[in-house]
Amino acid sequence: MMRKSCSFCGRSDKEVKLLITGISGYICEDCAMQAYQIAQESGVFGKKGKKGTAAPKLKKVPKPREIKEFLDQYVIGQDDAKRYLAVSVYNHYKRLQQPADDGVEIEKSNIIMVGSTGTGKTLLARTIAKLLDVPFTIVDATVFTEAGYVGEDVESILSRLLQVADYDQEAAERGIVFIDEIDKIARKSDNPSITRDVSGEGVQQSLLKLLEGTVVNVPPQGGRKHPDQEYIHLDTRNILFICGGAFDGIERKIAQRMNTHVVGYNSVQNVRNIDKEDLMKYIQPQDLKSFGLIPEIIGRLPVLTHLNPLDRHALRSILTEPKNSIVKQYVKLFEMDGIKLTFDDDALDYMVDKAVEYKLGARGLRSIVENVMMDAMYEIPSKRVKTFKVTLDYTKDQLEKSMLQHRNSA
Repeated sequence: MMRKSCSFCGRSDKEVKLLITGISGYICEDCAMQAYQIAQESGVFGKKGKKGTAAPKLKKVPKPREIKEFLDQYVIGQDDAKRYLAVSVYNHYKRLQQPADDGVEIEKSNIIMVGSTGTGKTLLARTIAKLLDVPFTIVDATVFTEAGYVGEDVESILSRLLQVADYDQEAAERGIVFIDEIDKIARKSDNPSITRDVSGEGVQQSLLKLLEGTVVNVPPQGGRKHPDQEYIHLDTRNILFICGGAFDGIERKIAQRMNTHVVGYNSVQNVRNIDKEDLMKYIQPQDLKSFGLIPEIIGRLPVLTHLNPLDRHALRSILTEPKNSIVKQYVKLFEMDGIKLTFDDDALDYMVDKAVEYKLGARGLRSIVENVMMDAMYEIPSKRVKTFKVTLDYTKDQLEKSMLQHRNSA
């Protein structure tokens, strides 16, 4: 009897686990896997027009109110920003479901969120990513430079989106990208300089085509170190871009703009009504231009919203109320060691007071709790205790000890 063998590697059926029979030959499991990998690397499974690559069907589209309610579980306050974000994401879903032969083409509404550090810009983006049925990625604008300089090209944004979509081109072309720290690519100065602004205006110019919508050659490896690799042609027309930035110091630009219109008695009265503690609520596109964003990129980010600075009440809620609140995280950490952790209300109030004093928002609140809990996290797991309570006196002692350590090390 003639022994069966793989038509590719020549191994017999005794040497392989599986031998697939064809019309006039055989293939083993190893050769089948290699054939699949070769086809995948050649882009056969990600090309448009191929069989089996129909546009992915979206599940039930969440309404704007449902999106905001989901965000409310994780992010305290910032109702205006949540509403803008919910509406834009919902409209993005509707654009994806629009028939190709429809007479009215719906334009996408890219968003820019402005708010001081620790107000929740990145948290909003990370939270909404949990809800979405489309690929979602977060990138940091601080690493971008013009092509030809050390750093990342803006095309790397799309490389990361492809990775999240598992290199499914159809899915990636319907995704959402959050560009964090967008203010860091602001034009450094209006004055001409002999040094090139490689991470400022040049990057903004490169971003224009991505935000507007065009076909971009994306290196699948995420860089240009392999010039012989085949590029993936990605259409960005249906990719929604959400940008966020602290824009530190933009309040001065807003104040200057509002003061330039003070003419007459009535204008003086209007100035008195301005909330000088929260100038960010009056932000306009021209303030972004004064800060250093070029007009072309502002025009491609038509939805402008701001995040309110966190007051004492909001910070107190952030400590305990969200699903992933700071206190709940520490309770869970101790619970994994079989220890019940509790906090006195006075201790929590004291931490909030310190966070307000430092003016670092929710991020500063996290660092304060870390300083308070560091000794307990080091000592308690080795002790035979079942409960641990964080009191006001313990909180004060730990923070004073931490401040002394920082002074001595300085």
